[in-house]
Amino acid sequence: MNSTELKIVFTGPMGAGKTTAINQISDEPCVSTEVANNDFQQCGKDTTTTGLDYGYIRLPDGNGVRLYGTPGQERFRFMWSIIANNAAGIILLLNGDHPELEHHLALYLDAFATTQPLPLVIGVGRLPDNDFQIIDALHKQLASRNQPLPVIPIDVRDREDVLLLVDTLLAQIEASNLEFAHG
Repeated sequence: MNSTELKIVFTGPMGAGKTTAINQISDEPCVSTEVANNDFQQCGKDTTTTGLDYGYIRLPDGNGVRLYGTPGQERFRFMWSIIANNAAGIILLLNGDHPELEHHLALYLDAFATTQPLPLVIGVGRLPDNDFQIIDALHKQLASRNQPLPVIPIDVRDREDVLLLVDTLLAQIEASNLEFAHG
C-alpha cells in the first residue's frame, strides 16, 4: 500500500495567524522564515514571515499532509502562486477585527483564483466578542461573488480549531476528487 502526501497552503494577510496555526498542528518542528517586522503600519506584531512556513501532519492511515504558509505582505504576492503550485487545497486565514477584512477576503480570493481552482476553506480569528455578524458579512460577500465557501470562526492558538479547518478542507478535497473521478 502506497502512502500519499497532500499539500495544503495556509494564506492570508500579515497577522492572521498562519505561522501559529501551522505550529499548532505540525507533528514535526516547523521550518519558519520569521524575521523582525519593519511594517508596523500594516500589523503591529514583532515578527513576520518573509519566505514560507512549513510543517507536516502524519495521518492515522499512513498518509501525510504537508503544510505551507505564505508570507502575508502584499509585496510578496508573487510567492503565493509559487507556494500554491501543486497544492490540493488552501486555508485562508483572516483577522476578524481588521478594518480591511472584506478587502483582504477579495484580495486573496482573486489571487488564488488565477492560479487554479482549488478547494478553499476560510478561518476567521480574532472575532470581537464572538461577533458572528462579521461571519455573516463574509458569507454575503462570498455569495455576491458566487463562491459559497465554508467560513469558520477559529482561534489559531487552539489545535482543535485549526484541525477543524484542515478536516473541512480534506473533506472538500475528497469530494472534489470523487466528482472528478465520476464526471
